[in-house]
Amino acid sequence: MVQSFYESVLEQIDATAERISLDPGIHKMLRQPERELTVSIPIEKDSGEIEVYTGYRVQHNSARGPCKGGIRYHPDTNLDEVRALATLMSLKCAVANVPYGGAKGGITCAPSKLSKKELQRLTKRYAAMILPIIGPRRDIPAPDVNTNAETMGWFMDAVSMEQGKTVLDIVTGKPLELGGSLGRREATGRGVMLTAIELLKKLKKDPKKTTVAVQGFGNVGSIGAELLVEQGCTINAISDVSGGLCNPDGLDIPDIIKHINSKPRAPLLKDYKRKKGDETIGNEELLELDVDVLVPAALENQIHSDNADNIKAGIIVEGANGPVTKKGDEILAERGTYVIPDILANSGGVVVSYFEWVQGIQSFFWGVNEVNENLKNIMLKGFDDVWNISKEKKVTLRDAAFILSIKKIAKAVELRGIFP
Repeated sequence: MVQSFYESVLEQIDATAERISLDPGIHKMLRQPERELTVSIPIEKDSGEIEVYTGYRVQHNSARGPCKGGIRYHPDTNLDEVRALATLMSLKCAVANVPYGGAKGGITCAPSKLSKKELQRLTKRYAAMILPIIGPRRDIPAPDVNTNAETMGWFMDAVSMEQGKTVLDIVTGKPLELGGSLGRREATGRGVMLTAIELLKKLKKDPKKTTVAVQGFGNVGSIGAELLVEQGCTINAISDVSGGLCNPDGLDIPDIIKHINSKPRAPLLKDYKRKKGDETIGNEELLELDVDVLVPAALENQIHSDNADNIKAGIIVEGANGPVTKKGDEILAERGTYVIPDILANSGGVVVSYFEWVQGIQSFFWGVNEVNENLKNIMLKGFDDVWNISKEKKVTLRDAAFILSIKKIAKAVELRGIFP
């Protein structure tokens, strides 16, 4: 039986706590979120029918600063998943060394079955329902799975109307016209590229001779693939919910992205007009392709005890949150597979969210080159810190990232003391 996402995260925290002899009290704090909110979200459908959805917001730890984390809309979203994601956000912010704690939100719904007007009503009602626990100095939401800049604009408007003033810094990942940051949309995918290329350098591997498979061709996967191609890598396979494409000579990523961006609601890969050499492939099959780098950028628990032995890629870069279970991770470690963990690899989004928050507070906005250069500096500093701990302690990159982040959070708790 596949381990639950949250169980996997807690098991990793427990293992790290033992490894670094973490104070038992702080260990207990990290195993339990500070605050959890479940809300009922009634909306009027276009048909006039009333439908009620369930939403969540979980704040894991605020010792290092206001909580930060995205909002996802997915039929499988539940409180357990949101707890796991909030916990990982605390660790991710600590690895990147941005002054945030971790949070996450979600609504259990199927966005593809809702009209744009229904999604807007859902978002604004959800914003109103979680408003008592969020704020620019408390908890700043952002986009995640099936949400985007437009969603954040709706969210910001709902809060602004409630408070009677424009509140730019209530969310990040907003449209540029509403106080968003240049480079934010590409930030997570850019972070995936930066960490992948840095690991290739450490291993003395040439990007121009590197083959890549990307599971999940949404915002993170598509941008990560596009930027890796710019670095000289060959993308041999990609996939989305409709299935995937592969080509031993490499896929035409710019053309596929053009297809994806051709309509407001992104068309699926199954509708792409294939080029010579392109073949269809399933998601499970893609994970097991003989490539140099695998980027799981879809959902959690994709690589587990039942399929980890079949993974042939020597490097895995976690574009998604929690795509490898704890048991799967152990199998990969035994085989010598390098795994750049999610709390490092996909932290580019929260780093540029931090930049956007700062810009919103100051009402002073940066150029894209400044954003990208600052992002690169932070990502590479985080990578070097994790790499050095990995070599010093002789542990995996994931273990090193957990050691780094948990020590930082523990130090913040220790310095602040327990209230009252």
